Amino acid sequence: MTETNWNNNVEITPEIVKEHGLSDSEHKLMIKILGRNPSLTELGIFSVMWSEHCSYKSSKLHLKTLPTTAPWVIHGPGENAGVIDIGDNQAVIFKMESHNHPSYIEPYQGAATGVGGILRDVFTMGARPIANMNALRFGSPDHHKTRHLLSGVVEGIGGYGNCVGVPTVGGETNFHPSYDGNILVNAMTVGLADQDKIFLSAAAGVGNPVIYVGSKTGRDGIHGATMASAEFTEDSEEKRPTVQVGDPFTEKLLIEACLELMSTDMVVAIQDMGAAGLTSSSVEMASGGGVGFALNLDMVPQREEGMTPYEMMLSESQERMLVVLKPDRVEEAKEIFVRWDLDFAVIGEIAGDGNLTLSWKGDIVADIPTQPLADNSPEYDRPWIKTQAPATIDPNDVASPNDLGETLIKMIASANLSSRAWIWQQYDNQVMADTIQMPGGDAAVVRVHGTDKALAISTDCTPRYCYADPFEGGKQAVAETWRNITSVGATPLAITDCLNFGNPERPDIMGQFVGAIDGLREACSILEYPVVSGNVSLYNETNGTGIHPTPAIGGVGLMEDSSKMVKIAPKDEGDVIILVGESKGHIGCSQYLSIIEGREEGAPPPIDLMLEKKNGNFVRKHIINGNINACHDISDGGIFIALAEMAMASHKGMDISLNNNSIPVHTYGYGEDQARYIISTTALEVDQIIADAEQSGVKVERIGVVRGEELMIEDCFSIPVNELLDAHASWMPNYMSNEA
Repeated sequence: MTETNWNNNVEITPEIVKEHGLSDSEHKLMIKILGRNPSLTELGIFSVMWSEHCSYKSSKLHLKTLPTTAPWVIHGPGENAGVIDIGDNQAVIFKMESHNHPSYIEPYQGAATGVGGILRDVFTMGARPIANMNALRFGSPDHHKTRHLLSGVVEGIGGYGNCVGVPTVGGETNFHPSYDGNILVNAMTVGLADQDKIFLSAAAGVGNPVIYVGSKTGRDGIHGATMASAEFTEDSEEKRPTVQVGDPFTEKLLIEACLELMSTDMVVAIQDMGAAGLTSSSVEMASGGGVGFALNLDMVPQREEGMTPYEMMLSESQERMLVVLKPDRVEEAKEIFVRWDLDFAVIGEIAGDGNLTLSWKGDIVADIPTQPLADNSPEYDRPWIKTQAPATIDPNDVASPNDLGETLIKMIASANLSSRAWIWQQYDNQVMADTIQMPGGDAAVVRVHGTDKALAISTDCTPRYCYADPFEGGKQAVAETWRNITSVGATPLAITDCLNFGNPERPDIMGQFVGAIDGLREACSILEYPVVSGNVSLYNETNGTGIHPTPAIGGVGLMEDSSKMVKIAPKDEGDVIILVGESKGHIGCSQYLSIIEGREEGAPPPIDLMLEKKNGNFVRKHIINGNINACHDISDGGIFIALAEMAMASHKGMDISLNNNSIPVHTYGYGEDQARYIISTTALEVDQIIADAEQSGVKVERIGVVRGEELMIEDCFSIPVNELLDAHASWMPNYMSNEA
């Protein structure tokens, strides 16, 4: 007869409870749910399931207010990833996740396993991953750790993504001192599936077998979710054992084996073992289906001797999945995984009592009701203070530089505006042979294999805006990805988010979070651009110093005819350059102010979402109609930087004449007003575009032509494009070779 070993030979003291990140009230709630004191294994299970990383206890109250539905949304938040309809029985499945703390402690493995984890979130739903993206934030280039962290993270992303055979097609990388002690590594994966072959995680069928597949379980990653739910201190380096170790070659085998399994009718439910490993996967599958799991931990494949139930349940070893199968198909399924050289073990079955029951060496070591564990996790309405937005800076109050040409060179050669080629050249962005827009444009574009359709993908956020005014910054992060997707000719459909903030127990930080959520909600609603998946990463601070609020957005759009796609490079000599949108010289929170004047001041540019929608729809219509041959949205650095980027992309010069009226030319040129684009068209199309703009109420202005080999802006500067290219390309290679 099976005995009960509740205490696992360890007394549960208040100190042990605190070490597991649980408050007194959470401990009391746990005892109430169990009807007794927990065993050590049960304490560990509660601690990870109720961690900030897994339970969203500080954020879910506000996340519930986000718009998540649209006619094209098949599955919104709540599943492993979001699912949208792109027609022809095809669905796009995508999500973005954070791996911040692990990447700071061990940059290569932290970033690599971040990629591995987000890949599993997508293919566990039946999708073949077709593209990876990332959003990276590092500390000041002068900080002693930044070069090491940048090198390790980029190598980890490339090392994992390249080996697993999924292209890394774009992303963003920025530097700021607020990330000195807490970098951000946000990874996004986009996959493609048939709508009638989408797999969910809710388990069903009492008696159905529970199967463990993939790699063996080790001691790496134990307490990873708990570590990700606390701020860093001086001893953070000691947390290295909480960082998982990834194997991309095993992940590739796992992808192929799981997709082969899912091509049959054997699978009842499937879930990856991500944060909190075997604990989260079993609890989420059981609670989602209203059933229990009875697991025999003796059957769990283990790569280390003497592992305890606590260690097995909390390990975050990579490349593992949990599957519920039809009972008569076990041997058939096993043959698939053995052929792919992966572990396959029947570790339990679905129970009708609604409990997660764990046996080990003949003893019951845990018996927890799964529904209360998952559904009754704490939900906090934390106190918050609204961020007071700073005053708007008058464009006339910012001194003009002595030499506008030297200023442009300094801007494009700076840490935050220089070329990122050093990074993306380390990623395989052509594997699978469907990447049709390389990194360096406004959005990555990946062909839907075997069709004329393509997906446009963008990640973006402007943390300096969010720090000054979280509401406007949240709106802008959404609007920026919407513009990026529009700029290549695609229709934006939905977003995933990765909300990176500091300690939510501080009312000022919680105020940043609430403000950003309010901004996201308004932008997603007006732009008809719902949130279908996401992640919240809190406690991103070290010794009480938090990061800039960084609600990173990953957007996905659809292009029905990929032949209509445009890039940022004007095509031919004589093409006409047109400015779309109104420029008022908004200089607050700008790159110009930061790079040239060393100031981070003022209000961010206001976001008029109806104007964003009107201007964007106008631009997209003319791209689809074939009237525009190049397009670039205006963002960081304003008009001057956008024009320089277009000239460098085409290796062609431009003659530009700006009508800045009474606005100082430097604030007009470097101001970061929103809802603006620069488009290029042939001389034959100009009149039609301008006439349609007048009829549509869209402000446009003909500002120049493609000509020669210099970027010439009348009364400002004339710079050879080759000089721009040299300055733009040099910063990061020099920095990484320790020459910057």
